[in-house]
Amino acid sequence: MLVYDGVKADFLRSVDEDSIAEEIEKNIYEKMHRSTGKAEFRSWENSLEYMYKVLNDRDIPEEAGIAIEYNIPQTSKRIDFLITGYDAEDTGNVVIIELKQWDQLEAIPGKDGLVSTYTGGGLRRVVHPSYQAWSYASMIRDYNQSVQEGNIRLSPCAYLHNYRRVPDDPLDASQYEIYQEDSPAFTRGQVDNLRQFIKDRVVKGDNEDVLYSVECGKIRPSKSLQNAIAGMLKGNSEFVLLDEQKVVYEDVLEASRASMQDGKKRVIIVRGGPGTGKTVVAVNLLSQLTQEDQFCQYVSKNSAPRNVYLKKLKGEIRKSSIDNMFKGSGSFVDMEESVIDTILADEAHRLNAKSGLYHNQGENQIKEIIHAARCSVFFIDEEQRVTLEDIGSVEEIRRWAMEEGAEISEMELTSQFRCNGSDGYLAWLDNTLEIKETANWDMEGIDFDIRILDSPQEVYDLVLEKNQESQNRARMLAGYCWKWISDGANNTEIHDIQIGDFGMSWNLKNTSTYAIDENSVNEIGCIHTAQGLEFDYVGVIIGDDMRYENGKIVTDFTKRASTDQSLKGIKKMSKEDPEKAAKLADEIIKNTYRTLMTRGMKGCYVYCTDEPLAQHLRDCLTSYGQQIQVLSEREGDHE
Repeated sequence: MLVYDGVKADFLRSVDEDSIAEEIEKNIYEKMHRSTGKAEFRSWENSLEYMYKVLNDRDIPEEAGIAIEYNIPQTSKRIDFLITGYDAEDTGNVVIIELKQWDQLEAIPGKDGLVSTYTGGGLRRVVHPSYQAWSYASMIRDYNQSVQEGNIRLSPCAYLHNYRRVPDDPLDASQYEIYQEDSPAFTRGQVDNLRQFIKDRVVKGDNEDVLYSVECGKIRPSKSLQNAIAGMLKGNSEFVLLDEQKVVYEDVLEASRASMQDGKKRVIIVRGGPGTGKTVVAVNLLSQLTQEDQFCQYVSKNSAPRNVYLKKLKGEIRKSSIDNMFKGSGSFVDMEESVIDTILADEAHRLNAKSGLYHNQGENQIKEIIHAARCSVFFIDEEQRVTLEDIGSVEEIRRWAMEEGAEISEMELTSQFRCNGSDGYLAWLDNTLEIKETANWDMEGIDFDIRILDSPQEVYDLVLEKNQESQNRARMLAGYCWKWISDGANNTEIHDIQIGDFGMSWNLKNTSTYAIDENSVNEIGCIHTAQGLEFDYVGVIIGDDMRYENGKIVTDFTKRASTDQSLKGIKKMSKEDPEKAAKLADEIIKNTYRTLMTRGMKGCYVYCTDEPLAQHLRDCLTSYGQQIQVLSEREGDHE
């Protein structure tokens, strides 16, 4: 969508007349039905004055096309500034400029493409401006048929007009070089450099012809993108479909293709417990539907599995356009109806109502996903809802699907490929944690290595041993009962978790792929870094938020760390409705440990800070222990 468009002469005149910001504000209201905040209005006035100075050069054609706040089709992303025209060979060119008012930033060690800067009223982690501009160009190149077939060149860059560059500037840290090669960052005092960048690419004006060609381009994935995702899956045994995974895959393909043919909105709910292969099916669907010219996206609320699976697909490739195929669940606020062919929502139980940093955007992520897609597929396990904000449920999906007039179908993945393929272990765990009653009172005859150990050090030693045997596929995990020490966020020597003489750090914040990093076996992951992922072996520390008292599993949300956001608001709820708060907290805490204890495919080693709980788990491992427990309860009944 073109929010503001014209030629260079029009733009310069509007800035001269101090009307440019008002024109943009009016167009946004008329075209997007959205009001503009004061901060955004001021940012236009500020940044566009600098662009006026850049473009006020006679060698930049008066008829060059100009677009401001260009809304990339089929997304909610807007590009700050576009300049279009023809180069010396009469090839269409689009210069993409990401404007920033920042005056300082910090590089984040180990975080590819991320920086830290003051924005939105606080210090935040955001993408590097060069990465942002590059990703926008990549998105257009990969999905715009006019760009693909019309041989239109895209040239992204960033302009930080308030930023004073210094030698060894963090803006130019080595980790960002790969993006600056294709998308240079210009700063204060580099007007001439930016002008030359533009003049090398826009020699002749186009009177917006190139701009309109891009705007009207049909959305279709490029062959290079199709080949890239297919090539990454080919030969990767981790993503091979097995048994009923293949059945569900084919059924979803059929439904998605039907939506493409008849235009009818469809919603597919795929239930599946831990290890049933929900993500394997989703990633295969992403590849195949992209091969079929569909605009398809993989979505998850939690970034940890998204980052890990993306890295597994890319291997050693750092910069790949398939990044744009993996999105957060808040990406569809205010998006038009059915602009995306198929959305694959993994870990749908983690979806929230509101989106955004302050959870103040949009109405409901489930509704927004269904609204934005012709076909939406929700992969869900309701027993993995682990925060108060998790609203993902089959009932909630059905409700919004009916409101959107969608055809609903439900499928299920039941075969267990984790925990040594043992549904029995999951049933035992549900029964033992008193999540639901099952017939699995013990682990007799179940081929899964679960041990309840006497100390966290024993657990850690065993995990280290298994990590060597399994080639980096064993990890330590824990319930959120210990605070994150901010000063030690990137230092394993500072121990957040201290139990007697045993001490370890939470997973470091300078990486987004804890699950597969070489050295992260020396850190402890939490629910947010482990959910949606799997290992061969896990060591799990159960903290004081779960105990065993008077023959029952007891949960205690007051023992959660104050830095834990998963139960944010529970204290207020407890005052207003104690019964509801206790029930919700109990469900979340038990689901958390169920999720942590089902991350291992071959084994789980447990330490409990509460000794009675440890003994109860040991008793439940054997039929003898279970018989003793039952006899004890019967004796109590006769008293």
